Amino acid sequence: MFTAAQIRKPRVIIVSPALASANNGNWQTAKRYANMLAMTCTVRIVSEWDGARTDDVLIALHARRSYSSIAAWHVQRGSEGLCVVLTGTDLYRDIRQDPQAQQSVEWAKRLIVLQPAGLAELATQFQDKTRVLFQSTTTRQTLIKTNRHVRAVMVGHLRSEKSPQTFFEVAALLAKRSDIDLRHIGGEQDQALAQQAHDTAAQYPNYQFLGEHRHEQTRRYIQRSHVLVHPSVMEGGAHVIMEAICSGVPVLASRIAGNIGMLGEDYAGFFEIGNSCELARLLIRFREDSSFAAQLQMQCAQRAYLFEAARERSGLITIVQDLTIKEA
Repeated sequence: MFTAAQIRKPRVIIVSPALASANNGNWQTAKRYANMLAMTCTVRIVSEWDGARTDDVLIALHARRSYSSIAAWHVQRGSEGLCVVLTGTDLYRDIRQDPQAQQSVEWAKRLIVLQPAGLAELATQFQDKTRVLFQSTTTRQTLIKTNRHVRAVMVGHLRSEKSPQTFFEVAALLAKRSDIDLRHIGGEQDQALAQQAHDTAAQYPNYQFLGEHRHEQTRRYIQRSHVLVHPSVMEGGAHVIMEAICSGVPVLASRIAGNIGMLGEDYAGFFEIGNSCELARLLIRFREDSSFAAQLQMQCAQRAYLFEAARERSGLITIVQDLTIKEA
């Protein structure tokens, strides 16, 4: 992959504000990037760069939260070898108002966005150095589901950005629908939201809060569900959407740029941010209208190729190659 003139493999440092214990999207991305680069590069994942002068490329996940490492790299190397992966909170909040996130975007030699709608959030002068790199996941067997009810699963930690309140409200709206079963997987990161989750589960038997699961457990649970519900307020490119698609499970998602970039502008399963009534209607329609459910299934299947590992690996290696080319 790399030129024979290179004496050693490029040394790539991946800075992730979340490591394995966090069990979130940043960590999954960092781990996947490391695995994809392992054959062609020497790679390590850290929460903060240690200033090692032997490193050739720094890939920072999150413009704001990885700023200290980005700044330290820039002091030592300038923009050479510096890549910043822009998350949902970067794109749809921080680069608009946070000076450190804005500086990270300015300093980076390469920017990565995780779906094409992310490009529109960047100023024109930054778009040329930006690459769209869809994340990838393994394909899972599509499982046969029960006909007695629809199991709708939400996968998201209890954080305001994930809008779990929308799912809580749906539980109340569908309280009399024993044929629509709501399950929620996620860590209790916000204690007020955690209390709401437990209160909702106590009041409405159709909603169950399952707490945090390991990644493999979560994937199996998605496989066994009929539909994934993803009501986020902001996303850079949600892992759970591609994991559902690649498991043959259709999605109902909030109409935000990050979800549109993953699912396509014409996707039939969008609802407006925070509109629990609209989401409840979509769930009822999914249960009662087999043609609607089949339409979502077909549209998701048509997007699955975007999330193939070979596609992401090729794009990532090309980016690292570009970053290791010395300018004259």
